Amino acid sequence: MSTPLNKQFPNVSAAIAAFQAGRPVLLLDDDDREDEADIVAAAENLSLQTMAMMIRDCSGIVCLCLDEATVDALQLAPMVQNNQARHGTGFTVTIEAAEGVSTGVSAQDRITTIEAALRSTAQQRHIVSPGHVFPLRARDGGVLTRRGHTEGSVDLARLAGLRPAAVLCELMNPDGSMARGEQVAVYARQYNLPVLTIEELARYREAMVELEAEPA
Repeated sequence: MSTPLNKQFPNVSAAIAAFQAGRPVLLLDDDDREDEADIVAAAENLSLQTMAMMIRDCSGIVCLCLDEATVDALQLAPMVQNNQARHGTGFTVTIEAAEGVSTGVSAQDRITTIEAALRSTAQQRHIVSPGHVFPLRARDGGVLTRRGHTEGSVDLARLAGLRPAAVLCELMNPDGSMARGEQVAVYARQYNLPVLTIEELARYREAMVELEAEPA
């Protein structure tokens, strides 16, 4: 999606282009929040290479971020009825493809599960629970409602003209600690990944709202 804001927000523009091309992005939240970098990518064109990167270099908790309408249509119940998580992350029950997977853990199996979820409808589900992919419910309004990686990744998918679905996993250091600061910058340079903060994305979204409100 090309807008007059792309030159004003080059990092957002680069992230949108990466999503459109099926490449991942490093998405950072606020320092006073989780202070973490997630590898995020559009679910619609997710590659085996990106999934392998997430499994190899991240926490291993691969999440499928979906808009609220899709979560409701697929009848994905919340993981718990009383969500007491510090940031209210919208985990649902875990999922697996009903067919075409072995252990469900491999990069290919997790892609198969994600593809099965995207093919599923309220009338015909191709997924079962439990499984090895963790769906997350992205709140309506995106980062303007909740400044989380879940909403940020779905916002990027929408801005890229793709389905409102994205995949994410938290970037780790080889020693098992969370990657932050210069560690994230080094990783981004090593793999030539765009880096974007949720703060930048929120400002872009706010500017879009203001632009759309201007009289024609």
